[in-house]
Amino acid sequence: MASEWATDLRVLRQDDWDEWYDNLIRAFGGVAESSEERELWDSLTETDRAIGAWDGDVCVGSAGAFSFRLTVPGGASVRAAGVTMVSVAATHRRRGVLTAMMRRQLDDVREWGWPLAVLTASEPVIYGRFGYGIGTYHVTGEIDTQQTRLSVPPGTDDVRLRYAKPAEVLGACEDVYARLVPSRPGMLARTPGWERLMLLDPEGERDGASALQCVVAERDGEIVGYTRFAVKPHWEHTGAQGKVLLRDLEALDPAAYAALWRFLFDIDLTSTLVTRMRPVDDAIQHLVSDIRRCSLRVRDSLHVRLVDVGAALEARTYQAPVDVVLEVTDEFCPWNAGRWRLTGDAKGASCERTNDAADLALSVRELGAAYLGGVSLAALGAAGRVREVRRGALAEAALGFSSTVAPWLPHGF
Repeated sequence: MASEWATDLRVLRQDDWDEWYDNLIRAFGGVAESSEERELWDSLTETDRAIGAWDGDVCVGSAGAFSFRLTVPGGASVRAAGVTMVSVAATHRRRGVLTAMMRRQLDDVREWGWPLAVLTASEPVIYGRFGYGIGTYHVTGEIDTQQTRLSVPPGTDDVRLRYAKPAEVLGACEDVYARLVPSRPGMLARTPGWERLMLLDPEGERDGASALQCVVAERDGEIVGYTRFAVKPHWEHTGAQGKVLLRDLEALDPAAYAALWRFLFDIDLTSTLVTRMRPVDDAIQHLVSDIRRCSLRVRDSLHVRLVDVGAALEARTYQAPVDVVLEVTDEFCPWNAGRWRLTGDAKGASCERTNDAADLALSVRELGAAYLGGVSLAALGAAGRVREVRRGALAEAALGFSSTVAPWLPHGF
């Protein structure tokens, strides 16, 4: 009977991609994607970093990894496996297929020499048992633009705005994005091909909204910001009640940022601005006249897994000096388990094995949650997830691990 249920894990072959991806689509409900979207993910899939689970000649599981560089506190760009396209066929649940794929994948990431693995989860409850902690959150909202006003900074009126075809200004917009990547932990450096995701706009998925639109902000002839959005018209008996659906907005300075938001607030025949996947410390919260009319909601975003504890903790800097011995438990990747002495400050860090007495005890999951600086070690301690062994060590480490800006993943993968 054991051999009847056995599955074969193997690196994905390009010839098998369609069946592998069809299994993924079925696992997420079976609704077919547009040819445009399917072709994009086909082109982005790194088959040599993807695995499939096969029962005979039938694909019953999938797991991929993108070759990412992730900004960490201090601005360094660190290699990270972007775990993606994870699925198990409903016919093969509760047989260890997911665990086997996660085991193989983390072993591979370690072999590649990458200190981090990251993912976004369709169900957040799944990945904690594999050592992933929620490292970033994002905010969504529906802003009542008829009742909310903006207070903009000096210089906003000097910013020139103009409509542009999204594809024609894509390069300039990507330049703006690239300049911002080092400034916020959690952001991904977009490698060639990923810019296409920013233009993905299948007609069948617009649900009555317009095609993707773009407005750029210029100063002295240079693009210093942009926003991409759609408009969904709607009429009530009292008049127009359309919605602006914000895709993304980036700017290099406060005046350009405010000018773009003011434009979105003032689009004719609309009364609501729908935002998605914005930073939890998004500055728009400090420009609006009534935060309650923004209906903000917070949800998990990037889940972070330290594959190599020492290398990962050395790759970032620390807001305040730290000298702490961490007693780390890691049942899924036992090479991380044990005591590590972390010494660091705003200039750099070292993290090495030690036999010294522990100051803090925690699992690799809590380290992943705190790694990008958006989740406080002190809060995890209050929840009983971090144990303070040396008095005062938790407050010291919490301050050191913190970030001046909230970590943020600007788009999914």
